[in-house]
Amino acid sequence: MSTEVNSQSASDIFVLICNISNNESLVDLVKLGLDQINLESDTQDPFIDETYGYGSQNMINLMITGRATTYVWDHDQDVGGLKLKGIEKQSEIGFITIMEYHRYCTVGSFYKNPIHPVWVLASDTHLTVLFSEERRLVSPETKCEQAKRVFKRFDPYGNNFISADKLQDVLNALDLVSEPEYVNIMKKKLDNENLGIILMNAFLDEFFPREESSTPDMFTLIHYNGLPQSNMNGQVQFHIGSAILLESDIKSVCESNSMLTILQTKWPNIEVTWGDNIIPSVN
Repeated sequence: MSTEVNSQSASDIFVLICNISNNESLVDLVKLGLDQINLESDTQDPFIDETYGYGSQNMINLMITGRATTYVWDHDQDVGGLKLKGIEKQSEIGFITIMEYHRYCTVGSFYKNPIHPVWVLASDTHLTVLFSEERRLVSPETKCEQAKRVFKRFDPYGNNFISADKLQDVLNALDLVSEPEYVNIMKKKLDNENLGIILMNAFLDEFFPREESSTPDMFTLIHYNGLPQSNMNGQVQFHIGSAILLESDIKSVCESNSMLTILQTKWPNIEVTWGDNIIPSVN
């Protein structure tokens, strides 16, 4: 179903999201000053695009977390001796983006699993809001979920497998036994056909068997897009969808469905049935 809201309700929602995100973040620009905020940034690019008026990732991070960092991964990363600043800690609300699908960035767990089940969704041109009343969607990571996240760091193309040569790095990152002799034994077990790859499912079954996911299989999602022209008949509405997480790891790819594409960066095997069979616009 879609629920029509008036302009006052839309204003109330905006205030609510701002309050949830971080009460201090909205005054950080004044409190810290532009010079200090520029020091937090790893780029000299403007916070607002001069041509199109788009806010940069630094601006988005500032509004959500109170820090004007450039990147969306967890913590800081050392790349070629450069310290690139990411998200410092679990945020009050989250952030997922279609840019991850296009492999322009990798959104970390702090943004994908915020304190509250509220996410800012970024399309190519616009920001919208997704939320749910199901708090288990943001429950702390299980060890298996942490292992999935770490495994994917060594699987940059999202193939659900890694080179067998990366097994030691994955085990070391997870603080598991990583002595060379043990790693060689596990390589032979997990890659018994000697293909030079290790499947993620085989890895998880070996090291994290029978661990139940903390995420429910079915839940309700609510989407809000504040642009009248992006809603049916120009009326700003909530769009309610029934989501299900499929058992298969094979996800359906439909580039014309930007909403599903963004959601799959957090829930790879998600399918959503939206009210009135109207897929809400993220643009």
